[in-house]
Amino acid sequence: MAALADDIQLEYPIESPILTLESPPGMPTPPIQLPDLPDAERTPLVEQLLALIEAMAETIHRQAETIQQLRDEIAVLKGEKPKPTFKPSGMEKQTDPNVTDGRDGDGDGESKGKRPGSAKRHKTQDLIIHEECPIPPRDVPAGARFKGYRDFVVQDLKIEPHNTRYRLEVWRTPDGEYLYGELPPALQDGHFGPGLRAYMLYQHHQCHVTQPLLREQLLEWGIDLSAGQIDALLSGHNEPFFAEKDRLLAVGLAVSSFISVDDSGARHQGRNGYVTQIGNDFFAWFSSTESKSRINFLQLLQAGTPVYRLNDEALAYWREQGLPQALCQNLMAHPTVEGVTTAAWEQQLDDWGLVTERHRRIATEGALVGGLFAKGLSHDLVIVSDGAGQFAILLHALCWVHAERLIHKLIPLDENHRQDQERVRDELWTLYADLKAYQRDPDPAAMDALRARFEALFTQKTSFATLNNTLKRLYTHQSELLLVLLRPDVPLHTNGSENDIRGFVKWRKVSGGTRSDLGRRCRDTFASLKKTCRKLGISFWDYLNDRIGQVGAIPPLPEIVRERAAAAEAVP
Repeated sequence: MAALADDIQLEYPIESPILTLESPPGMPTPPIQLPDLPDAERTPLVEQLLALIEAMAETIHRQAETIQQLRDEIAVLKGEKPKPTFKPSGMEKQTDPNVTDGRDGDGDGESKGKRPGSAKRHKTQDLIIHEECPIPPRDVPAGARFKGYRDFVVQDLKIEPHNTRYRLEVWRTPDGEYLYGELPPALQDGHFGPGLRAYMLYQHHQCHVTQPLLREQLLEWGIDLSAGQIDALLSGHNEPFFAEKDRLLAVGLAVSSFISVDDSGARHQGRNGYVTQIGNDFFAWFSSTESKSRINFLQLLQAGTPVYRLNDEALAYWREQGLPQALCQNLMAHPTVEGVTTAAWEQQLDDWGLVTERHRRIATEGALVGGLFAKGLSHDLVIVSDGAGQFAILLHALCWVHAERLIHKLIPLDENHRQDQERVRDELWTLYADLKAYQRDPDPAAMDALRARFEALFTQKTSFATLNNTLKRLYTHQSELLLVLLRPDVPLHTNGSENDIRGFVKWRKVSGGTRSDLGRRCRDTFASLKKTCRKLGISFWDYLNDRIGQVGAIPPLPEIVRERAAAAEAVP
């Protein structure tokens, strides 16, 4: 038996058997329990077999880890949540000074301050009373004295049709000419009043009620409308709204020190498209297009007809993007291009002999950048984004919440990886909170220390290789993440854009997309006006009634944006 054992050679020689196996979180322990054999039974063959079994158990365990990792990657690619699942990051709440973040010692996560709107107040003292109804008590005895009233306010709503017959008088002059009475200006659009049209626009764009449901509702209330009339009332006679929306972006860019941008999907005519959001604390502006390229974004920033200029700003952009020096000189040698359309610009590139797709793209982007500054765009305007490539132009700042999300969504493979991930996230939260404190009260003396902490955080080495690569990637964007040190007025995140564009996402889930160019323009216009009204503290319902009824009590939104921005700038 011993001689036979000496002749056996293992195909996979094992240098050091692994006696204990530790499973990562979520992975089962290998179900292999080797018995304790007495020394007398531990022959060379038995020892080699035990070592082989243990090595096979380790191999099986590592394969299970790899399979689970691949399953998680497949789940991410399919848009599903990987396992193990993680809670949302919540970094912004973690660093809110009014909310405990679990690191203050009590661990209860309770808010230090009151929930917004939860303060006690008299809920009816500011209500407009439309009707008063005195109610005396029953059987008042003789000799009783009146001591006043005990008020009980009831809020109610009246929804009923209100049809008016305008009887236009007809007069005949001695000369045989006929004179007719004229309808009020607000009724020039047809047989439906401004109140009804404002209600339909409010329901459709504010409450996301579809046209079939809106028609069903109005029919039940006694309003006789066809499906075509509803579509005409929602999409027709909106030129004043279009004009106000178009002016909104031009004024917003002129008076703002920064803009926050984002994009999302927006289907049109059965094809995938995109909607781009541009805004800040004073306005929101949306535009749906077939592309979300950098050229598209630069064209949108021009707030009107695109202008192509070959100037110093264009040359600087070409050099930054690595356009060959010879091409830069050739482009600058041509006369200044003014007033050309996009088609004419493409033809101009053909005439100049630019046939390489990359060179044409960079030349077009640079000319659009030159046109932006020729139109008066400020060189100090900061673009805050989530890091999408089409937005990373000009003076650019990155969102810290999206940066932390890259770390948060990593899938650790063992306990050491998980601990490193949590420690790095905790350090990032702490730095983010200190940057927010700096933003509230800028102190130039703290800038070097914050930069040093940033460098130490994003250049450290952990046991998690994927985490190291992510930190290295974020470190290359140091200037964009720390722009707040030079510009405390710039936000550290794009939460405003995320909130603004959420309405588009809900509308996409309700209706799927638009079918006509006019419908798409209406959707973009009323989304822009609605969000801007909300930011300015203006009731969208009052705004619609003011514009459709031609009351004129609410000034143009671009002018209000200009006034609010000037007032905010005047505050030290």
